[in-house]
Amino acid sequence: MTDTPQTRLDMELAAREGDLIQLTQDLVRIPTLNPPGRCYREICDFLAERLRAKGFAVDLIRAHGAPADSETYPRWNMVARHEGASPGDCVHFNSHHDVVEVGHGWTTDPFGGDLKGGKIYGRGTCDMKGGLAASVIAAEAFIAAHPDHTGAIEISATADEESGGYGGVAYLAEQGWFSPEKVQHVIIPEPLNKDRICLGHRGVWWAEIETKGRIAHGSMPFLGDSAIRHMGAVLEEIERTLYPLLAGKRTEMPVVPEGARQSTLNINSIHGGEPEQDADYTGLPAPCVADRCRIVIDRRFLIEEDLNEVKSEVARMLDGIKQTRPKFDYDIRDLFEVIPSMTDQDAPVVKTVQAAIEKVLHKQAEFVVSPGTYDQKHIDRIGKLKNCIAYGPGILDLAHQPDEWVGVQDMMDSAKVMALTLQELLT
Repeated sequence: MTDTPQTRLDMELAAREGDLIQLTQDLVRIPTLNPPGRCYREICDFLAERLRAKGFAVDLIRAHGAPADSETYPRWNMVARHEGASPGDCVHFNSHHDVVEVGHGWTTDPFGGDLKGGKIYGRGTCDMKGGLAASVIAAEAFIAAHPDHTGAIEISATADEESGGYGGVAYLAEQGWFSPEKVQHVIIPEPLNKDRICLGHRGVWWAEIETKGRIAHGSMPFLGDSAIRHMGAVLEEIERTLYPLLAGKRTEMPVVPEGARQSTLNINSIHGGEPEQDADYTGLPAPCVADRCRIVIDRRFLIEEDLNEVKSEVARMLDGIKQTRPKFDYDIRDLFEVIPSMTDQDAPVVKTVQAAIEKVLHKQAEFVVSPGTYDQKHIDRIGKLKNCIAYGPGILDLAHQPDEWVGVQDMMDSAKVMALTLQELLT
């Protein structure tokens, strides 16, 4: 066999398949549940020990003061950097290490990392410890094949992506870790299928709407004013006017799945009247008219929309109700907002990963946009770094599901794509 850079890289990757499986299993067996934020330091220490042994310099960064950071559940992040033999670009692989709650319906141990039929099962296998493991293996194989590479490789494992990323990538971006002077290319190994390049995501606005009433005895409701009935009018108007309006808004962004190419709104929760009692409470509720009712709305919007107009649509709807409904009063409170983000298809990291996908998989890469946000929002808006994509193994539909899994071959193929990307950018 001819000894070429490509054959050396292929051999290094092939020799690491067992290591990739073991690393993924080891990561899954660390139950980094968010909330509340368990085992964050444990997983960072585990990765730090491994990467230091491979010649990486490692920083452990706690997001002091970030939302949810506490002495009980500190928000720990790890950034590892391997310097090349000469100056050049820095390629950064960013993965979140936190996973969502387990939920019900599992037939395997959620933190067992069982290998069955070429699949590794467990919470976080798909989203996104399989992608994290693939990026580590890709970097280690590339360094072994190209010990004199130019530039630098960074690998990060960051906190709290599942709850907004403020204790992870947002904090690091505020501290300069993703400045364009320090990092030139970012790949986020989110599970969006191994033949897809995710260019960005839709926007999001969460808000709480509260209707107001007056408490009274339930036997004389006419002496009070039910906030729940007022909220019923809000829900009716959302159905009558707002949903049809949003259904008519379409985007040119290649959002997947197809249903997300329009504007959407979800009512996350509704709470009205007296609070629910503890599960072991056996008494009856008090007979009261509800004086408050709240809903939380999750509005996903398109790159063609303006956030101020998105908010105004809801405000106009509520003001219209107020003009026609006696005693109607409301408050609206912003909870969370993210502007849509989309990297240009001609960006260097996009073109490089596209060519690698086509070489490894022998098919055209598909460009997509995520229906929900992920940590690219912070790299773009806070870090001011535009040359960023999501690319990684795993099937997006499996994320947060019972019996979540990631395919070993998918991870190997994605690792090959990542390693080829490094070879193109750093040699």
